[in-house]
Amino acid sequence: MDYDMLVIGSGPSGRRAAVQSAKLGKSALVVDRGRRLGGVSVHTGTIPSKTLRETVLNLSGWRERGFYGRGYRVKQDISVGDLVERLHKTLDHEVEVLQHQFMRNTVKSARADVKFLGPNKVSLTTDTGDYSEVGFANALIAVGTRPHRPRDVPFDRTRIFDSDEMLELDRLPRTLTVIGAGVIGVEYATIFSALDVPVTLVEPRNSILDFVDREIVDDFIHQMRDRGMTIRLGSAVKEIRSKPDAAEVELTDGRTIRSEVVLYAAGRTGNVGSLGLDVVGIDADSRGRIKVDPQSFQTSVPNIYAAGDVIGFPSLASTSMEQGRVAACHAFGVPLPPPPETFPYGIYAVPEISTVGQSEEQVRESGAAYEVGVARFRETSRGHIMGVNTGFLKLLFSIETRRLLGAHIIGEGATELIHIGQAVINLGGTVDFFVNNTFNYPTLAEAYKIAGLDAWNRMGRG
Repeated sequence: MDYDMLVIGSGPSGRRAAVQSAKLGKSALVVDRGRRLGGVSVHTGTIPSKTLRETVLNLSGWRERGFYGRGYRVKQDISVGDLVERLHKTLDHEVEVLQHQFMRNTVKSARADVKFLGPNKVSLTTDTGDYSEVGFANALIAVGTRPHRPRDVPFDRTRIFDSDEMLELDRLPRTLTVIGAGVIGVEYATIFSALDVPVTLVEPRNSILDFVDREIVDDFIHQMRDRGMTIRLGSAVKEIRSKPDAAEVELTDGRTIRSEVVLYAAGRTGNVGSLGLDVVGIDADSRGRIKVDPQSFQTSVPNIYAAGDVIGFPSLASTSMEQGRVAACHAFGVPLPPPPETFPYGIYAVPEISTVGQSEEQVRESGAAYEVGVARFRETSRGHIMGVNTGFLKLLFSIETRRLLGAHIIGEGATELIHIGQAVINLGGTVDFFVNNTFNYPTLAEAYKIAGLDAWNRMGRG
């Protein structure tokens, strides 16, 4: 059978493209080789790690420690079983919602391995060996990524794990070393630290999270160290060894870190190996990423698109969804307005980090005159009520236009609060919006007014 849109992968970009195609009256088939729909996002990435984080914060009593002290816990002995129970409930619900969405929009789905036979045809091979061929007018490659697994790292699921395998731990480690301080590395490192597991974070570069405002990152590193985490920046790994009683990480500077478990979280690789891209003339780089046109998400073959993590940065579920929708609209000639220049990033570490617009470093590089407004959560009544001792909001304003250029948050609720800054930036709002508007009281969102006033006091009335 032929389809108007063939989608390979059922993660955020794939499912959004399929549903958008169906809403345009086109026939869509989603093919995924996983046991269940949802892709990496639902089963090993976004949803599991965020569910794990929420469970840990609830059971450990982390949010209440500002009041009751560092020794406070809701549940004294937290087991992996406690964490997994909530995880399975959440995943089951996500899959159910997705299946219902496909059914409602008459999107067909199949479980099989896909291989390109030409620019308008693929083969599907099921687990049982059943083979079929499917024709398509347009295709979207949305196969996502998997953890990068160098050959010299002895992954064994006993001592040494990748980020997918961390969800399969049979018990909480007594000590943990995390290699790689990217988004995934810092999320897992801080989640386990919130469970009072001693964590060492190793990063070969001298800085982390380079796309985030430096002041936010400096505060983040300070908070991690303040609660007992060891952070080794500028430390390259020479060798990783799995021993019967511990894992050893030898660094190039001669030091050796011993811990019960090692999480290797240094990069990810596109799942393109078995697609037969060479048959249609699409190239992937050394990390399995596919190059696309940034406006339409077309590959070098005009009727074949790619979206989501497989095309690289920013690799966010939120941006991937939008990429899938845009690709489907372009494939069927539906014009779209240009996307807003800014979108938010969320890092679900403990504490949360979220950022939108320009960082102070970027504003400085542009040469524009600017002013900064800061509000610390402990200065708000809501912060006192919640027992929040840390966290702050930072706003950057143009002195010439008074417009908001960037909003950066570290602390409780950061990923929710950022959308106020996003709306103001994308609608061209100024510092006067924050000064003149009334915010609910007591809320953490009130920090926007405090930060706005902080900047306004130095900028004047304009």
